[in-house]
Amino acid sequence: HSSPIVLIMHMAFCNYFFFQLSPIVELNVGGEMYTTTLSTLKKHPGSKLAEMFTGQPKLRTDSEGRFFIDRPGTYFKYILEYLRSNQVPTQCIQDVYKEALFYDIEPLIKQLEDSPQIFGELVARRQFLARVPNYSENIELMIHIARAEAVASRQSSVIVCVVRTEEDAARCQDALNSLDMDKKSVVKFGPWKAVPSISDLLDCIQMDVEAKGYKISFQPHVAEKGFRFKSHDYFYKFLFTWW
Repeated sequence: HSSPIVLIMHMAFCNYFFFQLSPIVELNVGGEMYTTTLSTLKKHPGSKLAEMFTGQPKLRTDSEGRFFIDRPGTYFKYILEYLRSNQVPTQCIQDVYKEALFYDIEPLIKQLEDSPQIFGELVARRQFLARVPNYSENIELMIHIARAEAVASRQSSVIVCVVRTEEDAARCQDALNSLDMDKKSVVKFGPWKAVPSISDLLDCIQMDVEAKGYKISFQPHVAEKGFRFKSHDYFYKFLFTWW
């Protein structure tokens, strides 16, 4: 019987020999099987994908001897299409973009970032939200409050105060002081210096909460009679529906 060291050396030699002589590579990407050539995988030498297949292979193999990559296999076909024919995908753009970033295929990354979907998200929406103080933290706070109020309920409501300017922020604070509610449970967004409106921000809040798997809707929150301000100028009720 061969010793473990001899077996390991033999396997390493076989892999090296394989890479030197066989241009055909069989892959198992997250359970999806692909067959391609070594030159296709190494088309962009600076990419992480090319490095996986340069010199001594840096990948595990499955039970059939195929090289295994622990990534979503569904979108790898779009990566391969690009490597084979420079064809930029027109569907599943967001998911393919994530895979292009993982494999570090710079030309594909740049072309996807020029697509309307990625351009709109990265340059327009994300740049706007970066100017809204504590936006991501406030999204998490909304979810925390909603979950805390979900006990034996079908819906949870979270009151949100949205102010675009410093003047609105001052008025909102006055309004908060007049409201008959727990002020700690009111989540405040703004102010911000950017073109998008309050309704644009409300759409972003709904979009990002829904992206986390929640079912949510919102409407203006109307306070009790005698309130000094038009409360719906600042306050909105977000409803989380659990079932």
